Amino acid sequence: MLQLLDILVNSTGVGTLGRVAQLVALPEPATVDSHVTIVRPDPAAVDPRYLGFAVRLYEREIEALAEGSTGQTELSRARLGAFQVPLAPEKEQRAIAHILGTLDDKIELNRRMNETLEAMARALFKSWFVDFDPVRAKAAGRDPGLPKPLADLFPDSFDDSELREIPKGWKVAPLSDCVDVARGLSYKGSGLSSSEDGVPMHNLNSIYEGGGYKHDGLKHYQGEYKPQHVACAGDLIVANTEQGHHRLLIGYAAIVPARFGGQSLFSHHLYRVRTKSSSGLTADYLCHLLNTSVIHETVSGYANGTTVNMLPMDGLQTPQVLVPPSRVVIAFNDIAETARKRHEEMVEEGRTLAALRDTLLPKLIAGELRVQDAERFVGRAT
Repeated sequence: MLQLLDILVNSTGVGTLGRVAQLVALPEPATVDSHVTIVRPDPAAVDPRYLGFAVRLYEREIEALAEGSTGQTELSRARLGAFQVPLAPEKEQRAIAHILGTLDDKIELNRRMNETLEAMARALFKSWFVDFDPVRAKAAGRDPGLPKPLADLFPDSFDDSELREIPKGWKVAPLSDCVDVARGLSYKGSGLSSSEDGVPMHNLNSIYEGGGYKHDGLKHYQGEYKPQHVACAGDLIVANTEQGHHRLLIGYAAIVPARFGGQSLFSHHLYRVRTKSSSGLTADYLCHLLNTSVIHETVSGYANGTTVNMLPMDGLQTPQVLVPPSRVVIAFNDIAETARKRHEEMVEEGRTLAALRDTLLPKLIAGELRVQDAERFVGRAT
């Protein structure tokens, strides 16, 4: 059974062997399978968090300890146990662990805040556009719990529609009336760059299962492309391919973050979806709409294929969707877009803090940087 501050080392597989993580939280009892080795610090011999950072520093060297043939490489406990790491004096160990831990803690806090922002935006969308809570409250003579300018945007009764009962005065339309859809760049592997020298390219790994932008899934491309393969900040991208038929990814949407500006591409495994100005919809509204369970079930239901599931463009053109009045969409967009931009800011801050941590780590462990100097760097950053 795992314990708090255990260090976990991947011990099997090319590309995964040697990766290190430390448990700084353990919300429930847990264990690991045989592909992970537990390194349990002895507090009498070393500061546990210091050891976690020290082991993380030597991931590549630990990977080189692997034995076995290609695809079957394994790291024995004996070889890992014999690996040596530098131990600073006890007082410095605690100081180094505190400095680097402060950065990790701030990164984790940002991650949790982002989860909260995402949950709030999803809950608001569901309340307004799926459950119609403000309309039901007004229809029952109850206070909708919104500021009066917002409450006044919602009617107090319902109409029947071909979808279901919807708020009075709202409309239903096929997605083709609301959006323009484009398929991304079909590329060759030779055009991919192993560094960040090429043009950023969003791909299937840029969208989380269930929707949302995945920042660490980006690729870079150095080949030729056409203007129609360019994605701009704020564009909506939708996954159109998935291995298997579980529909965990296909049909889900994300919005291209601001940090890419107009200098990014999207691959053929994605559709770029832009709302038509005549629709009154926005990218944030449409992103939340496509990621709701009902609409995702409808859109992804158009996918077909044997081993690989493919979503035809019809899947983003044929389905009927709810089109609220533009003033209601704008009210939601003001809230959702603000939350999304704050989310992006915290992601960027996390990237900066992680880069600072990774720069300080080897210098502190090797004694090349004084603890007092590192504390000043961290103080300014956090």
